[in-house]
Amino acid sequence: MRDTDPFGDLPLILLEWYDVHARAMPWRVPPAARAAGVRPDPYRIWLSEVMLQQTTVATVRDYFQRFTARWPTVADLAAAADADVMGEWAGLGYYARARNLLKCARAVVADHDGHFPADHAALLKLPGIGPYTAAAVSSIAFDLPFTVLDGNVERVMARLYDIHTPLPAAKPDLMARAEALTPTTRPGDYAQAVMDLGATICTPKSPACGICPWRDPCLARRNGTAAELPKKTPKKPKPIRHGTVYLGQRADGAWLLETRPDKGLLGGMLGWPGTDWIEADGPRPAGTPPAPADWQPLAGEVRHTFTHFHLMLTVMHAPLPEDTAPARGHFVARDDFRPSDLPTVMRKAYDLLR
Repeated sequence: MRDTDPFGDLPLILLEWYDVHARAMPWRVPPAARAAGVRPDPYRIWLSEVMLQQTTVATVRDYFQRFTARWPTVADLAAAADADVMGEWAGLGYYARARNLLKCARAVVADHDGHFPADHAALLKLPGIGPYTAAAVSSIAFDLPFTVLDGNVERVMARLYDIHTPLPAAKPDLMARAEALTPTTRPGDYAQAVMDLGATICTPKSPACGICPWRDPCLARRNGTAAELPKKTPKKPKPIRHGTVYLGQRADGAWLLETRPDKGLLGGMLGWPGTDWIEADGPRPAGTPPAPADWQPLAGEVRHTFTHFHLMLTVMHAPLPEDTAPARGHFVARDDFRPSDLPTVMRKAYDLLR
C-alpha cells in the first residue's frame, strides 16, 4: 500500500492504469509510443476534438478516418471546397463546427505557416477554438499542463469529491478540482486517462467501482452516492417546431436542392427548399413552393430533435418538367446527388419519399 496522501498520489495512480488500459483511437498516440518519443499530430488531435463535441467516439471514428484519408494535413483541409467538407460532415450534426473547421484550417495555413501553434493563447485566437478545445490541443498535442473538462471528467470529479451541486452550477468547482490534479509530468496522457476512466469505468450508469484505480480515495464510493452523481438541474421541455420541405425531381432525374445560409441551423449545408421552422399551435405553416408543380404531401412526417427543440416536417413531392426555372434552389444532376451529403433531417425526408 502507498503511504502518501492518496489524493496527492492520484495522477501517478491513474497514469499507471492508463499505461495498461488506454483505449485505442485512430487519432491517439498510445502511451508506450509516446514514451518512445512519438509525438501526436496537432491536426489530428484538433480534428478529433472538434468532431467529438456533442458526439460519441463510436460515431466519430468513421468520420475521422474518412476526413484524414481525404485531407491528411491541415493544408489539405484548408484547400478543400466548402461543399465537399460540408458533405463529408453530414450526419455529425452541429454544422457550425464544420464551418469553423474550415475557417480554422485556413487561419492556421495563412497565419501560422500550416502549423498549429504550441501556445494556448494563440490557439484561443483561432476561429472556432474555445477554452475546451484549446486545453485539449495544448495538453494532448503539446504536453502542456492544461486541464480538459468534458462530461466524463465532470462525472469523475463529482464522484471523487462527492460534489452534490447540480450541473451546470458545479462546473467552476469541478474545474478547480480537475486543475488541482493535473500534473506537469505527462499532462497529455493524464488528460486522456481521466477521459478514459469516465468513459470505461466511471460510467453514467452502474460505475465499475470495484476495478477503478481511484476506488480507495473516492468519496462518493465511500458514501454510497456514486450512482446519483453528478446531479443536474432539470431541463425545460423542448418546444416543438413545424415546417414543410419540397422534394422535386426533374424528368431527367435531377433533384431541386438549395445551399442553406451560412448562419443558423444547418448553415452552409445542402438541403431541400422549404419553409421556416416555427412553433405553431394551429395549422402547419404553409410555404410557397420553390417551383410551380403538382405538389402532393407524403404520408407520414419527418421527426427530428435538435439541441433546443423538436422538429416535425411535412414533406411535399412533385415531378418537375425539364424546363422548370425554380424561384429558389438549383438542380443537382442524378449522378452528382448523394443522399449522404445531406444533413440527417434532410436525409430523413428523402428516406420518407423513398
